[in-house]
Amino acid sequence: MPPSAFSKTDTSTLPSPDSERAWRPLRYLNLYRIILAALFVSAIFIKGNLPVLGSYDAGLFRAVSIVYLGLALVSSFAIHFRWLSFNLITYCLVVLDILALTLVMRASGGIESGLGMLLIVAIAGNSLLLSSRAANLFAAIAAIAVLAEQVFAQQEPGLTANFTQAGILGATLFATAFIAHILSTRLRESEALAAQRGVDLANLAQLNQHVLQRMQSGILVVDADLRIRLMNESAWYMLGLPSLGSAQNKSLKVVSPELAEQLIEWRRGGLSEPRIFRPGSGQLELLPSMTALGSEARAGTLIFLEDTARMAQQAQQLKLASLGRLTASIAHEIRNPLGAISHAEQLLTETSEDNPAEKRLLEIIHTNTSRVNDIIENVLQLSRRDRAMPEDLPLKEWLEEFLQEFLHSQGRDPADISLHIKPEDTHVHMDASQLHQVLWNLCQNGLRHSQDHPGQPKLELHGGISGDTGRPFLDVIDHGPGVAPEAVANIFEPFFTTESKGSGLGLYIARELCEGNQARLSYVAIPTGGACFRVEFALHKPRSEAEQKATQAGNTHQKTS
Repeated sequence: MPPSAFSKTDTSTLPSPDSERAWRPLRYLNLYRIILAALFVSAIFIKGNLPVLGSYDAGLFRAVSIVYLGLALVSSFAIHFRWLSFNLITYCLVVLDILALTLVMRASGGIESGLGMLLIVAIAGNSLLLSSRAANLFAAIAAIAVLAEQVFAQQEPGLTANFTQAGILGATLFATAFIAHILSTRLRESEALAAQRGVDLANLAQLNQHVLQRMQSGILVVDADLRIRLMNESAWYMLGLPSLGSAQNKSLKVVSPELAEQLIEWRRGGLSEPRIFRPGSGQLELLPSMTALGSEARAGTLIFLEDTARMAQQAQQLKLASLGRLTASIAHEIRNPLGAISHAEQLLTETSEDNPAEKRLLEIIHTNTSRVNDIIENVLQLSRRDRAMPEDLPLKEWLEEFLQEFLHSQGRDPADISLHIKPEDTHVHMDASQLHQVLWNLCQNGLRHSQDHPGQPKLELHGGISGDTGRPFLDVIDHGPGVAPEAVANIFEPFFTTESKGSGLGLYIARELCEGNQARLSYVAIPTGGACFRVEFALHKPRSEAEQKATQAGNTHQKTS
């Protein structure tokens, strides 16, 4: 390892003195110290079995052993209650080990007793907790203590000094401190890397969970026994379950028998194509797709659930984009000659005021050029309009504002249109501007075809929640002759009209706008007479107030930009 790298990891890899990672190994090392001191004390009471311990100075050995054990016990309390700082306690205990073990070695006959090996263990253990400089410092102190003991041994009768062995022991202490510190540094780096990898994996798992829960597609993971192991929020909503955790570890046969039947058939290889099914709530039509999670016989299965209404909306958006490009090119090619015809008609009108026959022909030209221009304008509405930006709308309040604007612009009496919404707090999910365009078209058609009935309004708006599907709906009912049975199948087709002056695009555009918002516009026959056009709005998961404000702000910004 380069010196610069070593100096960098010298302190950066040490755990914080306030962390439990630093104090735990200090407790274990002190436990070893207590056990070693207890063995020394117990050797005092064992006769003849341990002749080396205290063989030269039994009194010194007895006193050092008892003091060593006592201070080791006191240090355990100091470590537990953290009376002093981590570094100060560690330094004091290293000095205690060096002094106690050197004196025990002195009382047992010097370096020849072999007890100097205990100093190597003490230096190695404490080097794991110390910085490089501190470890080398205490290794030097231990080496000096061993040499000092040999100097005193040379002065004592009955003891022989062995400076060569003392030098080897001192060098061993330095090598032990260096190697122990390097190993501890590598261990801490590995531990820190493992901890970082654990954090990264936890963050990745949390990110995956967040992405999984935010996906619009429903996702289920089912084991070999058809038990649900994972389900995201969209799948919970699509299957109409009471709570997100209610299906965890439950059998798929209980949660959705139709889906379980298709899964069993798919595992047997008898399902060529998934079938659209309705869950128990009957509110959505779902299309499943299944993938095995492994090649084993008892591997689990990953199931994707797609709302066919959302898929139809995406297809509708693609269709409208293509139609927009086509209509833009057609309008450009038609409007130029149409403008020339209209301009020529205006010039001829100024020169043919005295000729009734020519004037009549020019009126026909003017009427039909205006009609063609209206058709172009209606078609261009499909390409010019913005992408649907649905929002939550209180139906009754929104309709009251709409009717006030509509009646004022049409010069109609407020009594001509009645409004009934039950329950009154019904909310719908649709683009407000596009809903405005749809209802404007339906109300204009309804008033145009409706007949006068004394005491009754010409047009009725009824809304609420459907008991069959659970969807919010709105009916626009007029009291006219209704739609002929043979024309019902064609009324939503482009350019189909029963009026000589109509373009046949109003209902077609209204239906396209509804489908772009996952809503549905349909005609409902009334046996007693009249016509009813029903708008069934999309089901929508309730959102928090903060999410609604964020969506509205985003819609406003996009529309203004």
